[in-house]
Amino acid sequence: MQKVIKIRNLDCAACAAELSEELNAIEGVSNAVADFINQRVSLEYESDEALEKAIYSITHFEEVELDGGVPKKERHLKEIVSIALSAAFFVPALVLELLGFNEWLVFSLFLASALAAGWSVLWNVLHFRGLSTLLDENFLMTIASIGAFAIMQPMEGAAVMLLYQIGELLQNIAVGSSRGAIAKLMALKSDTAILAEGENTREVDADDLKEGDVILLRRGDKVPADCVLLEGETSLDTKSLTGEAYLKEVKAGDELLAGCVNAGSAVKAKVLRPASQSAVAKILDMVENSTAKKAKPEKFITKFSRIYTPVVVLLAALIAVVPPLFQHYNFTTWLVPAIEFLVISCPCALIISVPLTYFSGVGTLARHGVLTKGAVYLDELSKVQVAVFDKTGTLTEGRFSVSKVTGGERALLLAAAVEKNSSHPLAQAFAGVETPFSAQNAEEIAGMGLAATVGGKKVLVGSLRLMQSRGIAAEPVESLASVVYVAEEGTLLGYVEIEDSVRPEAKGALEELKRAGIYRAVLTGDTKERAEGLLRELPLEEIHAGLLPEEKPVYAQKLKERGKLLYVGDGINDTPVMAVSDVSVAMGGLGSDAAIEASDFVLASDSLSALPKAVKGAKKTGKIVKENIVFSIAVKVILMAVSVAATATGLFALPIWAAVFGDVGVMLLAVLNSLRMHRSL
Repeated sequence: MQKVIKIRNLDCAACAAELSEELNAIEGVSNAVADFINQRVSLEYESDEALEKAIYSITHFEEVELDGGVPKKERHLKEIVSIALSAAFFVPALVLELLGFNEWLVFSLFLASALAAGWSVLWNVLHFRGLSTLLDENFLMTIASIGAFAIMQPMEGAAVMLLYQIGELLQNIAVGSSRGAIAKLMALKSDTAILAEGENTREVDADDLKEGDVILLRRGDKVPADCVLLEGETSLDTKSLTGEAYLKEVKAGDELLAGCVNAGSAVKAKVLRPASQSAVAKILDMVENSTAKKAKPEKFITKFSRIYTPVVVLLAALIAVVPPLFQHYNFTTWLVPAIEFLVISCPCALIISVPLTYFSGVGTLARHGVLTKGAVYLDELSKVQVAVFDKTGTLTEGRFSVSKVTGGERALLLAAAVEKNSSHPLAQAFAGVETPFSAQNAEEIAGMGLAATVGGKKVLVGSLRLMQSRGIAAEPVESLASVVYVAEEGTLLGYVEIEDSVRPEAKGALEELKRAGIYRAVLTGDTKERAEGLLRELPLEEIHAGLLPEEKPVYAQKLKERGKLLYVGDGINDTPVMAVSDVSVAMGGLGSDAAIEASDFVLASDSLSALPKAVKGAKKTGKIVKENIVFSIAVKVILMAVSVAATATGLFALPIWAAVFGDVGVMLLAVLNSLRMHRSL
């Protein structure tokens, strides 16, 4: 069984890693992940007893508490007061030291400054919970500060604590900013709705809406659930879902996605899906759960820190002990570089910035209407070299209408009766056709059409291939529309032409992918002539038409020889191709639940214009992650080497505050670099 527990007051990455280890050590608990950015713990448990033990561990870990409400805005009052009080002692002490006042008075003021800033650090150190506590940054900063006071460098000792707390405050503000950006997504959800019951209306909880309910949308109202406009027309502000600041004009019969705002006149709409199954619900659920599937760099950093930290602690001990043995036992001289080595080595910059970058990337994509099921998929998307598309409902609107009927009204009415049993997108074209016939024993023939009994007679409705496979004489029809053939009792009655149109944003999206160096192809079950005719203006490299559902994965495998493959589709028949692709994307607004379930990304806005942004966002995320890893490790290695070399040569002494910068400063810079993901794509 799985469980997600919302918490608060888990304030550092090292603490989250420690809590995760503690929970995974509980018998009956596995795959526990404490997420300090999202303030939640996800785990799997075998029994209620194991879950109770896990909750006990969570609530007894430092100041962590369970949280069932909406996160409150973090004000950081306690940290600000500590820093201000510390500075109030530090500045006079520094002035008095420069003026040559009494050494012990200056020492006392610096000590008061250190205690004002570092009391919370000391408190955390005194709460010993095991060996891992000795390797966290609270313990390292305490060693650095106490060591500085011990060798009569009180200014250094106070500066360590003051700079550390300032860095922690700035880091928490930066992380809080990232949390806030995600928390803004909660604003997409409407808490209430206006239910229309005849001429009367009443306000209800949005979660209580069910399929078929009629709601009133006034100007400025947020759409509470996915619904269809019943009459009239209006404008929708879709920025919250698409990230694009434009109004979408909708008319009767058009779908309205939850989270959009009615910017036009008051209208009525019928609920298609409960609020829990809406586009907004998908956004919130996917973003909240995206941190559970970690990317390779995140897993690497977790493993790296477990090995790296004990190694540097051992090296620091050797620095403090071994050189003095060859320098007349001068342990005092080598105590400072040993302390600095420990402080600089703390891997918090990596532990915090790497997952924060992925989290920010997930949030940024969500603001542009692209949902991802995990950070790991961002890495895969950034490496895509081939993009393959389904045609119907993906590159085209997927909204069909009957344009021409050949063979008389009976052909149309029989087709309408049979197609009402189909889930294929083409069947939508017959939804508004009133027919006196009723089809029984309807059977779907994969990739070709349907067979059914109407009035005791066998009726076939589908493609030319279906007619030919059943020995029915039928000729190809020269038309850019999709052609549905109708046969009764083995004789062709006629055919119905169904129109579709290319999505207006498809050309621009494909051109952006082309500029990004991505190869573009189409796999479709439609005929070669119609597919090429309809898609002729799109910048595509290949079009493979006339494919059965089982043939699409074969062609996808061939295209994978060019590089990592991205597949974009919207229907049930797309799931086999999604399974063999490296990255899969489902059209969220009109896409089937099966396609959404099988995909790695969902275009909640149902707009292809979001796809190039997703690729760009994924690449930007990967670039920032690499920058943070290289920068953090490089600066730490350089400072550690300089600290040891300076002491060994006697040329100069690296101040302890510089070591604090090597930890807190680097961590802060890495976090700020991570927040670049919040900028526009």
